[in-house]
Amino acid sequence: MSKSIIVVGGGLAGLSAAIRLSADGHKVTVLEKNERAGGKLNLRSGKGYRFDTGPSILTMPWTLEQLFRSAGRDLHDYVKLKRVEPQWRGLYEDGATLDLVGDLPQMLEAIGELSPEDRERFLGYLDYSRKQYDLSMKSFYSRSLSGLTDLRQQHTLKELLAMDPMKTVAQLTGQHLKHPHLRQIFHFFTMYVGSSPYAAPAVLTQLAYVQMGLGIYFVEGGMYEIARAELRLLEELGAEVRTGAEVADILEAGGRAVGVRLSGGEELRADAVVCNLEAIPAHRSLLRDVPGAERQAEKLAKYEPAVSGHVLLLGVNRSYEAFKHHNFFFSRDPEREFHDMFVDKIPTDDPTVYVGISSKTDPTQAPDGCENWFVLTHVPPLKEGESWEAHRARYRELVLDKLERMGAEGLRAHIEYEEQFIPDDLQALYGANGGSIYGVVTDRKLNGGFKIPSRSPLLGGLYFVGGSTHPGGGVPMVTLSGQLTADLIREDLSASEAI
Repeated sequence: MSKSIIVVGGGLAGLSAAIRLSADGHKVTVLEKNERAGGKLNLRSGKGYRFDTGPSILTMPWTLEQLFRSAGRDLHDYVKLKRVEPQWRGLYEDGATLDLVGDLPQMLEAIGELSPEDRERFLGYLDYSRKQYDLSMKSFYSRSLSGLTDLRQQHTLKELLAMDPMKTVAQLTGQHLKHPHLRQIFHFFTMYVGSSPYAAPAVLTQLAYVQMGLGIYFVEGGMYEIARAELRLLEELGAEVRTGAEVADILEAGGRAVGVRLSGGEELRADAVVCNLEAIPAHRSLLRDVPGAERQAEKLAKYEPAVSGHVLLLGVNRSYEAFKHHNFFFSRDPEREFHDMFVDKIPTDDPTVYVGISSKTDPTQAPDGCENWFVLTHVPPLKEGESWEAHRARYRELVLDKLERMGAEGLRAHIEYEEQFIPDDLQALYGANGGSIYGVVTDRKLNGGFKIPSRSPLLGGLYFVGGSTHPGGGVPMVTLSGQLTADLIREDLSASEAI
């Protein structure tokens, strides 16, 4: 039976849910407060430079293929994906460089040159990573999980033990790989989900296989083309997407979500509401007048926000041949870096800096002979009432100093376009808890590595999607979040009709 469903927020999770729900025959309205849908996946441009301001690496494109297939479409009729090689270039303070490539013999050769004893060890590590991915395909990527009880229903005891639930990514990587440069680059994969390798559960070692085995991709024309493709599909499916439509309240009656009130006072009624605003901020804003909302927000406190970011968008009027599409300028002391970020929760003085130069793959992203640099440094999320403004100028200089020291000679003199984003901006633009980029931190001890359940315990007919919910942050995960939550809605509607 067709229902009326409102999706609050047009990030990728909200768009994904809207597509699946529309394909299921429901009347769907997406309400986005900003001028453009896409959430953190967004655009900036100037002086001939184009920048994706959010995700710059696409992994697990099957999540998007699956989404489009569920609506009877082929993703590749909407976007053109290009595999990126080398996948990453790792640059170290001692002058060493390591390229991660999908070609296994070539990768083994590069590892052997760096550390002969790790050449064979790496095969064991990759095999372990693949097994973790296969286990996740059976549960994490196929159902919306609310915790350990749901996970146990999908696995045998042997499979659960194979996930090494008592160990962290760092412990497992340390068992397999010995050279510190190798450990550092593979530890850093946990930053795909904004989490520390010293706290994230061992199952996340699968990210090595996700990247090395399945590949990483760029979307021709820029990553924002993913959002454009999804918006085009929603139009074809008859869904309504309204931008500049800020939701002020989720309306409640009889213990159910029955619609929303916009900031201008307009009320829209619905049979169900899907919220793409993160759950904790949503309970303190959109749900503030609902009895029990503050208590529910307190219960969710164990789901701490993942890291935020300091971002520089730099239009550089020369080409740096030493760099590739994806570059990681690593810290000297990774344990100190992660301790600062995740334990002491302070901006570290020696961060790893990521530089994405998509014009290396797609020259239309910058003027001839120039490059578009997306420079991301992870920083702790904001505490309640805190501002990152005091660090803005200092961190810009710290990052540029590091880049110039590690091969970007004279970078400052070649910057002809610049924008800067700090955690305050991410919080204001997207309502992200503490300005988090990746939703909820994945921490073995804090939350068992689980995310906030998608089905609201506060109101019937209310569901959450996005990086703070299962299965987590990043393009493939939030794309799955929308689809798996649509599955929940289908289950709930079937159950109610059966009564």
